Amino acid sequence: MNAQTRIEAAHPPAVYAKIAAVQADLAKEGIGKDRSNQQQKYKFRGIDDVYNALAPLLARHSLSILPRMLSREVVERKSNSGGALFNVTVEAEFDFIAAEDGSRHVVRTFGEAMDSADKATNKAMSAAYKYAALMAFAIPTEGDNDADATTHDVAPCGQNGGSRGGQAASEPEGMPDAAWAQLANLLKATSTADEPLLKHYGVKNLRLLNKQQYDDAVERLEQRLADMAKDQSNRAGQADGGETADIDPNDIPY
Repeated sequence: MNAQTRIEAAHPPAVYAKIAAVQADLAKEGIGKDRSNQQQKYKFRGIDDVYNALAPLLARHSLSILPRMLSREVVERKSNSGGALFNVTVEAEFDFIAAEDGSRHVVRTFGEAMDSADKATNKAMSAAYKYAALMAFAIPTEGDNDADATTHDVAPCGQNGGSRGGQAASEPEGMPDAAWAQLANLLKATSTADEPLLKHYGVKNLRLLNKQQYDDAVERLEQRLADMAKDQSNRAGQADGGETADIDPNDIPY
């Protein structure tokens, strides 16, 4: 082992210690699901809740989170009442940077949101940030600029729908778009394929999940996110002589 290797081993990147410190503070109380989607009747954590919980902890531990948008996709649709709806999906990267030594770790997520005016992109970016934070810090749950706060009734494409790049978008079924956006974000973030869920819940289309199945799927996927973030944190801790524990895929039936 040369001198440079010994120095690097003795001084691991500070960013992982900072992330672990913020995670430890958040683990004491978490961020409760105190907001409600009135149309779909489910609880969620709003982006303001995440900001309010994180801001003082990031400042205390000298950790910055800087966003970078990689792509943006827009699909224009129409509601059942004939109004315009804009569905935006963004792919984003977030640099977690330790002020102490400038070390960084990059987290990539997707955000999806729908709005009838000019807020869809803002909501999609907020969703991407929220799930990046949930994954990085394994934020526990106790329970408006947020994609989960509103559900839109979208008209079938065959009647008055929009298009993406000249091609008709697929017709939504069953589940409201805001609920589907949340589920789709979790599937992407956890690299979970559709097929195991379809088999597990006995449906042909994930948008046909009933309320109980939807709540169960979201709870399981959010737990998988937390486990992934915890595993990532444990692996980072190897530099300090810590032990790691791999995620057991059998813990979740899909």
